[in-house]
Amino acid sequence: MTHVTTQVLDKPVAAQGGSARSGSRKARSPLHGGPLAYAVLIGATLLAVFPFYWTLVAASRSNSELSGATPALTPGPNLFHNIGEALQQAEIGKALLNSLIVASVVTAGVVLSSTLAGFAFAKLRFRGRGALLALTVGTMMIPPQLGVIPLFMVIVKLDLQNKLPSVILPSLVSAFGVFFMRQYLVQALPDELVEAGRMDGASLLRIFRSIVLPVARPGMAVLGMLTFMATWNDFFWPIVALSSQNPTVQVALKSLGQGYVPDQSVVMAGTLIGTLPVLVVFGLLGRQIVGGIMQGAVKG
Repeated sequence: MTHVTTQVLDKPVAAQGGSARSGSRKARSPLHGGPLAYAVLIGATLLAVFPFYWTLVAASRSNSELSGATPALTPGPNLFHNIGEALQQAEIGKALLNSLIVASVVTAGVVLSSTLAGFAFAKLRFRGRGALLALTVGTMMIPPQLGVIPLFMVIVKLDLQNKLPSVILPSLVSAFGVFFMRQYLVQALPDELVEAGRMDGASLLRIFRSIVLPVARPGMAVLGMLTFMATWNDFFWPIVALSSQNPTVQVALKSLGQGYVPDQSVVMAGTLIGTLPVLVVFGLLGRQIVGGIMQGAVKG
């Protein structure tokens, strides 16, 4: 009787164990999207890629083909010819080098200064911190067009007109970057790490180098990508401070395809040349962004 009772009591336990194991397997199984999810993702991808594809198509066709009643939807044979025309009409090579110098220096300056200031506003306690942060954020509400004339007067006084420092210096510090990094470090950097560094006798510079920078790497990658793209695509201030003899990419593209009938194919060829470096930077920093996010998710 005891043996039979034991067998009866063991069966529910075994069943519960089997159901628990099956539940854990279901919980660990990866999620699979249905046909609707794949359709939405494919549609979004096509919409995102189509402008670049159309730029490639237009850059490889003639101006008459683009002006036809039924524009071509496939690349043509005139890509390298149009690129050569763009290189002859404007100093694209020099413009690419200038834009690379300006965007790289501005990105490095904005990321470093924003991370330093964001760490100070997020984790340090000092008098007037709230007022300074409010003043910094308040500068974002001032239209940049209001400061063009005073800024140009300063550039002339410093004898920097038509020189790359006239484009670099006004952009080395970004109020948006400071606010962005402050918000990121408030959430991503625990106070206990900073206090532990202080208890170990580390200076603020050592804490910033050994603790803050590794934690802030994903945010710095995002800010760097946004800053590089914004600086590369900036047109308003470079056309005021620089001339066509020493242009950036956007200023050089302005001189393409000029005439009674603008040659859109040459303009698109120059645009294609100016877009490729941005795609390369986006691909490089995109890996850092994804890697940092995944590293944080695994640690959490």
